[in-house]
Amino acid sequence: MNEQLIIHIRKFVQITDEEAALISSKVTLLKLKKKAFVLTPSKLCKANYFVATGLMRLYFISKKDIEQITQFALENWWITDYDSIDSKRPSHFYIQAIENTEVIVLEQHIEDELIAQIPAFEHYLRLILQKAFTAAQRRMEMLNNMTDEERYRSFSTRFPDFNQRVPQYMVASYLGVTPQFISRLRARKPRIS
Repeated sequence: MNEQLIIHIRKFVQITDEEAALISSKVTLLKLKKKAFVLTPSKLCKANYFVATGLMRLYFISKKDIEQITQFALENWWITDYDSIDSKRPSHFYIQAIENTEVIVLEQHIEDELIAQIPAFEHYLRLILQKAFTAAQRRMEMLNNMTDEERYRSFSTRFPDFNQRVPQYMVASYLGVTPQFISRLRARKPRIS
């Protein structure tokens, strides 16, 4: 499984075989059953998780007692609570496996060690963080600029895997719509021009 991470790193930066071996020796593999958590509120987030197989979600419970999903992560995506890691304060989020999932765990203190030893690894992490930030910006734009139907259609087109693998109520939570709205959209016959 660590080879999958190394392949992913090498898509962005060049690292030597020795550096790859060092990274592989420092990370751990965690196998999660469906619905298992790697983070719950009031716990300190101490790691970044690379999804090797499976699917995860990051969410919080709103003041109205509603699950609000802010991120999904499938194979070759990273997921974590950066605020908790950076501030060293307990998280407000849950990170949960949606399917049986295997994640490569990069603990924060190990990340710091690897950055000090492998400059290209820091560059890789910066590129990944930029991609995550860009995705968050696009999501905010989508939530504020698109109709409910446009959000659903855009999401379905850009991420067809999610509609097959993620329960409808989770897609609805992520998009800020109701599951019933998605059901009505899916039931609607396509218009013929």
